[in-house]
Amino acid sequence: MRLAKLNQLLNIKYPIIQAPMFLVSNTEMVIEAMKSGIAGCIPALNYRTLEALRAAIKELKAEKVEGGSFGFNLIVNKSNVKYNEQLRVICEEGVDFIITSLGSPEETIKQAHKNNIKVFCDVTDLKFAKKVESLGADAIIAVNNLAGGHRGGSSPKELITELVSNCNIPVISAGGVGCKSDIDKILSYGAIGVSVGSPFIASIEAGVTAEYKQACVDYGAKDIIITERISGTPCTVINTPYVQKIGTRQTWIERILNKNKKLKKWVKMIRFSIGMKATEKAAKKATYKTVWVAGPSIEFTKEILPVKEIVSKLVN
Repeated sequence: MRLAKLNQLLNIKYPIIQAPMFLVSNTEMVIEAMKSGIAGCIPALNYRTLEALRAAIKELKAEKVEGGSFGFNLIVNKSNVKYNEQLRVICEEGVDFIITSLGSPEETIKQAHKNNIKVFCDVTDLKFAKKVESLGADAIIAVNNLAGGHRGGSSPKELITELVSNCNIPVISAGGVGCKSDIDKILSYGAIGVSVGSPFIASIEAGVTAEYKQACVDYGAKDIIITERISGTPCTVINTPYVQKIGTRQTWIERILNKNKKLKKWVKMIRFSIGMKATEKAAKKATYKTVWVAGPSIEFTKEILPVKEIVSKLVN
Protein backbone atom coordinates (compact mmCIF):
# COMPACT_ATOMS: atom_id res chain seq x y z
CA MET A 1 0.00 0.00 0.00
CA ARG A 2 2.86 2.38 0.79
CA LEU A 3 3.97 2.17 -2.84
CA ALA A 4 0.68 3.65 -4.05
CA LYS A 5 1.44 7.25 -4.97
CA LEU A 6 -0.97 10.05 -4.17
CA ASN A 7 -1.62 10.38 -7.91
CA GLN A 8 -2.97 6.83 -7.89
CA LEU A 9 -4.90 7.09 -4.62
CA LEU A 10 -6.85 10.12 -5.81
CA ASN A 11 -6.56 9.76 -9.60
CA ILE A 12 -4.83 13.12 -9.97
CA LYS A 13 -2.05 14.30 -12.28
CA TYR A 14 0.30 15.74 -9.64
CA PRO A 15 0.88 14.48 -6.04
CA ILE A 16 -0.48 17.63 -4.41
CA ILE A 17 -3.46 18.39 -2.17
CA GLN A 18 -4.53 22.02 -1.91
CA ALA A 19 -4.78 22.00 1.88
CA PRO A 20 -8.00 22.84 3.72
CA MET A 21 -7.70 26.32 5.26
CA PHE A 22 -10.24 27.75 7.66
CA LEU A 23 -12.10 30.67 6.02
CA VAL A 24 -9.71 30.70 3.06
CA SER A 25 -10.63 27.59 1.05
CA ASN A 26 -13.73 27.69 -1.15
CA THR A 27 -15.28 25.87 -4.09
CA GLU A 28 -13.80 28.28 -6.64
CA MET A 29 -10.28 27.47 -5.43
CA VAL A 30 -10.91 23.73 -5.45
CA ILE A 31 -12.48 23.77 -8.91
CA GLU A 32 -9.39 25.50 -10.28
CA ALA A 33 -7.18 23.06 -8.37
CA MET A 34 -8.96 20.10 -9.98
CA LYS A 35 -8.67 21.66 -13.42
CA SER A 36 -4.93 22.02 -12.74
CA GLY A 37 -4.49 18.32 -12.00
CA ILE A 38 -4.35 18.31 -8.20
CA ALA A 39 -6.76 17.61 -5.33
CA GLY A 40 -8.50 20.31 -3.32
CA CYS A 41 -9.93 20.21 0.19
CA ILE A 42 -12.21 22.54 2.18
CA PRO A 43 -12.89 22.61 5.95
CA ALA A 44 -16.51 21.64 6.56
CA LEU A 45 -16.55 24.40 9.18
CA ASN A 46 -16.24 26.98 6.40
CA TYR A 47 -19.99 26.45 5.93
CA ARG A 48 -22.36 27.77 8.58
CA THR A 49 -25.23 25.46 7.61
CA LEU A 50 -25.59 21.88 6.43
CA GLU A 51 -27.51 23.15 3.42
CA ALA A 52 -24.53 25.28 2.38
CA LEU A 53 -22.18 22.33 2.86
CA ARG A 54 -24.42 20.09 0.76
CA ALA A 55 -24.63 22.73 -1.98
CA ALA A 56 -20.82 23.03 -2.06
CA ILE A 57 -20.40 19.28 -2.50
CA LYS A 58 -22.95 19.24 -5.32
CA GLU A 59 -21.15 22.13 -7.03
CA LEU A 60 -17.77 20.37 -6.82
CA LYS A 61 -19.20 17.10 -8.14
CA ALA A 62 -20.70 18.95 -11.10
CA GLU A 63 -17.36 20.65 -11.88
CA LYS A 64 -15.07 17.68 -11.29
CA VAL A 65 -12.76 16.84 -14.18
CA GLU A 66 -10.51 13.90 -15.02
CA GLY A 67 -7.20 14.24 -13.19
CA GLY A 68 -8.70 16.23 -10.31
CA SER A 69 -10.15 15.25 -6.95
CA PHE A 70 -11.86 16.91 -3.99
CA GLY A 71 -12.50 16.32 -0.32
CA PHE A 72 -13.48 17.93 2.97
CA ASN A 73 -11.74 18.39 6.28
CA LEU A 74 -13.53 17.45 9.51
CA ILE A 75 -12.63 18.52 13.04
CA VAL A 76 -13.50 15.29 14.86
CA ASN A 77 -13.26 16.31 18.52
CA LYS A 78 -15.93 17.74 20.83
CA SER A 79 -15.15 21.35 19.96
CA ASN A 80 -16.99 20.76 16.68
CA VAL A 81 -20.63 20.39 17.71
CA LYS A 82 -21.59 20.04 14.03
CA TYR A 83 -19.35 17.02 13.45
CA ASN A 84 -21.94 14.22 13.31
CA GLU A 85 -24.24 16.06 10.93
CA GLN A 86 -21.36 17.23 8.74
CA LEU A 87 -20.13 13.64 8.43
CA ARG A 88 -23.63 12.48 7.54
CA VAL A 89 -24.02 15.06 4.76
CA ILE A 90 -20.56 14.35 3.34
CA CYS A 91 -21.27 10.61 3.23
CA GLU A 92 -24.73 11.10 1.75
CA GLU A 93 -23.48 13.33 -1.06
CA GLY A 94 -20.18 11.52 -1.69
CA VAL A 95 -16.68 13.00 -1.94
CA ASP A 96 -13.30 11.52 -2.89
CA PHE A 97 -11.67 11.84 0.51
CA ILE A 98 -11.95 13.24 4.04
CA ILE A 99 -9.08 14.69 6.08
CA THR A 100 -9.61 14.39 9.84
CA SER A 101 -8.07 16.72 12.43
CA LEU A 102 -7.92 17.13 16.21
CA GLY A 103 -9.45 13.94 17.57
CA SER A 104 -10.19 10.27 17.00
CA PRO A 105 -11.12 9.47 13.39
CA GLU A 106 -12.70 6.10 14.28
CA GLU A 107 -16.32 6.96 13.47
CA THR A 108 -15.31 8.97 10.38
CA ILE A 109 -13.36 6.03 8.98
CA LYS A 110 -16.22 3.62 9.67
CA GLN A 111 -18.88 5.77 7.98
CA ALA A 112 -16.67 6.99 5.12
CA HIS A 113 -15.57 3.51 4.11
CA LYS A 114 -19.21 2.42 3.91
CA ASN A 115 -19.54 5.06 1.21
CA ASN A 116 -16.25 4.37 -0.63
CA ILE A 117 -14.67 7.57 0.69
CA LYS A 118 -10.97 7.54 1.59
CA VAL A 119 -9.86 8.96 4.94
CA PHE A 120 -6.53 10.69 5.54
CA CYS A 121 -5.69 11.63 9.14
CA ASP A 122 -3.64 14.55 10.43
CA VAL A 123 -0.92 13.35 12.82
CA THR A 124 2.11 14.98 14.41
CA ASP A 125 3.83 11.92 15.89
CA LEU A 126 4.31 8.17 15.51
CA LYS A 127 2.02 7.23 18.40
CA PHE A 128 -1.05 8.79 16.81
CA ALA A 129 0.00 7.59 13.35
CA LYS A 130 -0.02 3.99 14.56
CA LYS A 131 -3.39 4.59 16.20
CA VAL A 132 -5.09 5.87 13.03
CA GLU A 133 -3.43 3.09 11.04
CA SER A 134 -5.00 0.53 13.40
CA LEU A 135 -8.38 2.20 12.87
CA GLY A 136 -8.14 1.71 9.10
CA ALA A 137 -7.02 5.13 7.81
CA ASP A 138 -6.08 5.14 4.12
CA ALA A 139 -3.13 7.50 4.61
CA ILE A 140 -1.42 9.70 7.17
CA ILE A 141 -1.08 13.48 6.83
CA ALA A 142 2.25 14.14 8.57
CA VAL A 143 1.94 17.69 9.95
CA ASN A 144 5.48 18.98 10.52
CA ASN A 145 6.97 22.04 12.20
CA LEU A 146 6.86 24.12 9.00
CA ALA A 147 3.09 23.83 8.60
CA GLY A 148 0.85 26.88 8.70
CA GLY A 149 -1.80 27.14 11.40
CA HIS A 150 -1.61 24.32 13.93
CA ARG A 151 1.76 22.72 13.27
CA GLY A 152 3.69 19.72 14.53
CA GLY A 153 6.93 19.60 16.48
CA SER A 154 9.21 17.64 14.14
CA SER A 155 11.03 18.64 10.97
CA PRO A 156 9.69 17.28 7.66
CA LYS A 157 12.59 14.84 7.25
CA GLU A 158 12.46 13.62 10.84
CA LEU A 159 8.71 13.06 10.87
CA ILE A 160 8.36 11.54 7.40
CA THR A 161 11.25 9.09 7.75
CA GLU A 162 10.00 7.96 11.17
CA LEU A 163 6.45 7.38 9.92
CA VAL A 164 7.51 5.71 6.67
CA SER A 165 9.80 3.34 8.59
CA ASN A 166 7.16 2.34 11.13
CA CYS A 167 3.80 2.51 9.36
CA ASN A 168 2.31 0.40 6.58
CA ILE A 169 0.04 3.04 5.07
CA PRO A 170 1.12 5.96 2.84
CA VAL A 171 2.47 9.20 4.30
CA ILE A 172 1.48 12.61 2.89
CA SER A 173 3.53 15.55 4.15
CA ALA A 174 1.97 18.83 5.31
CA GLY A 175 4.10 21.92 5.82
CA GLY A 176 7.07 23.73 4.33
CA VAL A 177 6.30 23.43 0.62
CA GLY A 178 6.52 26.61 -1.43
CA CYS A 179 8.28 25.50 -4.63
CA LYS A 180 9.06 22.44 -6.73
CA SER A 181 12.41 21.74 -5.04
CA ASP A 182 10.55 21.49 -1.72
CA ILE A 183 8.23 18.88 -3.21
CA ASP A 184 11.15 16.89 -4.65
CA LYS A 185 12.85 16.94 -1.25
CA ILE A 186 9.71 15.80 0.59
CA LEU A 187 9.15 12.94 -1.86
CA SER A 188 12.79 11.85 -1.46
CA TYR A 189 12.11 11.25 2.26
CA GLY A 190 9.46 8.67 1.36
CA ALA A 191 6.22 10.67 1.33
CA ILE A 192 3.79 9.90 -1.50
CA GLY A 193 2.64 13.48 -1.87
CA VAL A 194 2.28 16.89 -0.23
CA SER A 195 -0.47 19.01 1.26
CA VAL A 196 0.11 22.68 0.40
CA GLY A 197 -1.81 25.54 2.01
CA SER A 198 -0.19 28.94 2.56
CA PRO A 199 0.91 29.56 -1.07
CA PHE A 200 -2.77 29.43 -2.08
CA ILE A 201 -3.85 32.17 0.34
CA ALA A 202 -2.54 34.74 -2.15
CA SER A 203 -4.63 33.32 -4.98
CA ILE A 204 -7.14 35.39 -6.90
CA GLU A 205 -9.83 32.82 -6.05
CA ALA A 206 -9.24 32.81 -2.28
CA GLY A 207 -12.18 34.27 -0.39
CA VAL A 208 -10.19 36.57 1.90
CA THR A 209 -9.35 40.26 1.85
CA ALA A 210 -6.85 41.76 -0.57
CA GLU A 211 -4.90 42.90 2.51
CA TYR A 212 -4.51 39.31 3.76
CA LYS A 213 -3.34 38.17 0.33
CA GLN A 214 -0.91 41.07 0.05
CA ALA A 215 0.49 40.29 3.51
CA CYS A 216 1.48 36.85 2.20
CA VAL A 217 3.38 38.64 -0.58
CA ASP A 218 4.98 41.30 1.62
CA TYR A 219 6.02 39.11 4.54
CA GLY A 220 8.30 36.03 4.48
CA ALA A 221 9.40 33.00 6.48
CA LYS A 222 11.21 35.14 9.06
CA ASP A 223 7.93 36.94 9.84
CA ILE A 224 6.04 33.80 10.89
CA ILE A 225 5.67 33.36 14.65
CA ILE A 226 3.70 31.10 16.99
CA THR A 227 0.80 32.38 19.07
CA GLU A 228 -1.47 30.79 21.68
CA ARG A 229 -4.02 33.59 21.37
CA ILE A 230 -6.04 32.07 18.48
CA SER A 231 -7.26 28.72 19.77
CA GLY A 232 -5.29 28.04 22.94
CA THR A 233 -3.09 25.68 20.91
CA PRO A 234 0.14 27.00 19.32
CA CYS A 235 -0.69 28.41 15.88
CA THR A 236 1.47 30.16 13.27
CA VAL A 237 0.59 33.71 12.24
CA ILE A 238 2.18 36.64 10.42
CA ASN A 239 3.97 38.90 12.89
CA THR A 240 2.04 42.10 12.17
CA PRO A 241 2.22 45.19 14.43
CA TYR A 242 -1.10 44.16 16.02
CA VAL A 243 0.19 40.67 16.86
CA GLN A 244 3.26 42.27 18.40
CA LYS A 245 1.01 44.52 20.49
CA ILE A 246 -1.28 41.81 21.92
CA GLY A 247 1.50 39.27 22.49
CA THR A 248 1.53 35.57 21.72
CA ARG A 249 1.09 33.97 25.15
CA GLN A 250 -2.13 32.98 26.89
CA THR A 251 -3.35 35.39 29.54
CA TRP A 252 -2.45 34.62 33.16
CA ILE A 253 -6.08 33.72 33.81
CA GLU A 254 -6.10 31.23 30.93
CA ARG A 255 -2.86 29.67 32.14
CA ILE A 256 -4.29 29.17 35.65
CA LEU A 257 -7.59 27.77 34.36
CA ASN A 258 -5.78 25.43 31.96
CA LYS A 259 -4.10 23.79 34.94
CA ASN A 260 -7.51 22.86 36.38
CA LYS A 261 -8.44 19.44 34.98
CA LYS A 262 -12.18 20.06 35.33
CA LEU A 263 -12.11 23.47 33.65
CA LYS A 264 -9.39 22.89 31.04
CA LYS A 265 -11.72 21.51 28.36
CA TRP A 266 -14.18 24.39 28.70
CA VAL A 267 -11.44 27.02 28.68
CA LYS A 268 -10.05 25.56 25.45
CA MET A 269 -13.51 25.51 23.85
CA ILE A 270 -14.13 29.15 24.79
CA ARG A 271 -10.68 30.24 23.58
CA PHE A 272 -11.20 28.27 20.34
CA SER A 273 -14.54 30.01 19.75
CA ILE A 274 -13.15 33.49 20.48
CA GLY A 275 -10.07 32.84 18.36
CA MET A 276 -12.04 31.55 15.38
CA LYS A 277 -14.30 34.61 15.42
CA ALA A 278 -11.26 36.89 15.51
CA THR A 279 -9.66 34.97 12.64
CA GLU A 280 -12.88 35.21 10.62
CA LYS A 281 -13.01 38.97 11.14
CA ALA A 282 -9.37 39.29 10.04
CA ALA A 283 -9.91 37.18 6.93
CA LYS A 284 -13.06 38.96 5.81
CA LYS A 285 -12.47 42.54 6.94
CA ALA A 286 -9.22 44.48 7.07
CA THR A 287 -8.76 46.42 10.30
CA TYR A 288 -5.86 47.37 12.53
CA LYS A 289 -6.85 44.47 14.81
CA THR A 290 -5.83 41.80 12.33
CA VAL A 291 -4.41 38.31 12.90
CA TRP A 292 -3.49 36.48 9.71
CA VAL A 293 -2.74 32.76 9.86
CA ALA A 294 0.01 31.53 7.49
CA GLY A 295 3.08 29.31 7.33
CA PRO A 296 6.72 29.97 6.38
CA SER A 297 6.17 28.75 2.81
CA ILE A 298 4.83 32.25 2.00
CA GLU A 299 8.55 32.98 1.51
CA PHE A 300 8.01 31.96 -2.13
CA THR A 301 4.84 34.03 -2.62
CA LYS A 302 5.86 37.05 -4.70
CA GLU A 303 2.53 38.10 -6.22
CA ILE A 304 -1.18 37.36 -6.14
CA LEU A 305 -1.89 34.79 -8.85
CA PRO A 306 -4.68 32.50 -10.10
CA VAL A 307 -4.67 29.01 -8.57
CA LYS A 308 -3.66 27.47 -11.89
CA GLU A 309 -0.48 29.61 -12.00
CA ILE A 310 0.40 28.72 -8.41
CA VAL A 311 0.06 25.03 -9.28
CA SER A 312 2.19 25.55 -12.39
CA LYS A 313 4.94 27.15 -10.30
CA LEU A 314 4.83 24.22 -7.86
CA VAL A 315 5.16 21.51 -10.51
CA ASN A 316 7.49 23.15 -13.07
